[in-house]
Amino acid sequence: MTRLLCTLLLGLLALQASAQGFNASVDRTRLNAGETVELILESDDVTLFGKPDLSPLNQLFEVIGTRQVNRLTTLDGESRATTRWIVTLQPKQSGYVVVPPINLGDLQTLPLTLHVQENSASAADNQLAPVFIDASLDQESVYVQAQSVLTLRIYHSVSLYDDSSLTPLEMPEARIESLGEPRTYEKDINGIRHGVIELRYAIFPQQSGELTIPAQVFSATLVERSRSNDYTPFGPRPGKVTRVKSPEIPLTVKAKPASYPSNVPWLPARALSLAETWSPEPEQAKVGDSLTRSLLLKVDGLSSAQLPPLPATDVEGLRRYPDQPQLANQTSERGMIGSREEREALVANRAGQFALPAVEVVWWNTHDDRLERTSLPARSLDVALNPSLTIEPIAAETPSLPSVQGAPLWPWQLSSALLTLTTLLGFGLWWHARRQPAILRAAQTGPSPRTLLDDLKRACLANDSLTTRHALDAWARQQPETLADMAARFVPLSDALDGLNGTLYSETGQQWQGEDLWRAIRTLPAAQTVEGGAPQETSPLPPLYPR
Repeated sequence: MTRLLCTLLLGLLALQASAQGFNASVDRTRLNAGETVELILESDDVTLFGKPDLSPLNQLFEVIGTRQVNRLTTLDGESRATTRWIVTLQPKQSGYVVVPPINLGDLQTLPLTLHVQENSASAADNQLAPVFIDASLDQESVYVQAQSVLTLRIYHSVSLYDDSSLTPLEMPEARIESLGEPRTYEKDINGIRHGVIELRYAIFPQQSGELTIPAQVFSATLVERSRSNDYTPFGPRPGKVTRVKSPEIPLTVKAKPASYPSNVPWLPARALSLAETWSPEPEQAKVGDSLTRSLLLKVDGLSSAQLPPLPATDVEGLRRYPDQPQLANQTSERGMIGSREEREALVANRAGQFALPAVEVVWWNTHDDRLERTSLPARSLDVALNPSLTIEPIAAETPSLPSVQGAPLWPWQLSSALLTLTTLLGFGLWWHARRQPAILRAAQTGPSPRTLLDDLKRACLANDSLTTRHALDAWARQQPETLADMAARFVPLSDALDGLNGTLYSETGQQWQGEDLWRAIRTLPAAQTVEGGAPQETSPLPPLYPR
């Protein structure tokens, strides 16, 4: 257990280390002996000149190659220049290896820790083949709906054309999620340098029993150097087409334990956390104030789609206004981390003390194989009177009546006459308006839909995740349907939103590319029907992309 906690801590600390405009990161923190890893050094200080001092790396690493990338981005009229040095390293030893601090002028990065594992026998057995594929599971037995990580590694000791392909992983009895983009690196196998293409999938079995991970077929064209002189750009590519197949892997899927409560959702996970935040803080709450309560459920080993709704705050005297839940997925070295955030506005209609019940989530710890209960303790919410909401007595607003025996009738008669006149006047205006032609909608205030769409396009193409989030919310508020409804009926938009939310919730500061989100917004089809099968009303907004 101590070793596992150390590995998690090192992974979080090692993924990115920064120091005043000069930071260091690696593309992964766990690798096998003989594999390469990319160290990324980045500086955004234009006053710094020269190159980083890489000499401290020579003791523990072999520097395979170094390349420099200069980038200039412009956002809202402000230009930002960054310089990257991408260093390909190969560790000289296994175990926990520390990347030492790197100096650039007076700046220095923080150390990074890598976990270098011993070589597996499966890759060494196929060392004579120019192209071979290896598949492995992180565990041989899992509970139903729990996560199992499949890793595919394609090794090639020869150059390949860019026409390579891999059959899609399809399993009707399981739910499959891709864990990020494919990784490419190099590995030395018995003195022969191999290129490696690594793909990772999260597999969630939906039924218990024996499950077989099907074989994957990789096909590519090998580059034949001996025939390079005969190559013609419009003719067939010189080379040999090769096809390799990964082994089938059995997976044992266990049923839900009998000791698990039957009245709660089934949540098998490696770790689970539950957090609560308030805005503003509830200590100075008054009658009529809006308090926003946020509950964040974060689960290691499940996707956000598998997380159940959290209990609602149902307390007498508190009006509750819930918001749409925010779902996000994040990938890590161990697989997928799903999160669900639920926000609700609470408004007290009276002063006093309100008892908020505890929030409890029951789940099954797959690492320790036991039942767990994670909860937020019950709390008391004290609400004070709000002087600004005090209503003055009605007697102070009306003139004093003379103290006579019996109330006069003329005020009531006058009120009845005025009521009758206003009713007749209103009916006449309605009848007149009914005979008039339809009146066009009044022009909306605030930014136009076209302006909001242009703002969203600029934010996406600038790869600014935070600005894109704000621009996307502003644009979605002027659409005839919610952003969640659009994502539910258009898969590319849902995937792009998962990527954006994953970047915003990411603790690693990963670079986000907004081209996919903009492409999904640009190709979003219009909704045809609403619930009940009735045709949807024509939107008053202009078309997104007029021809």
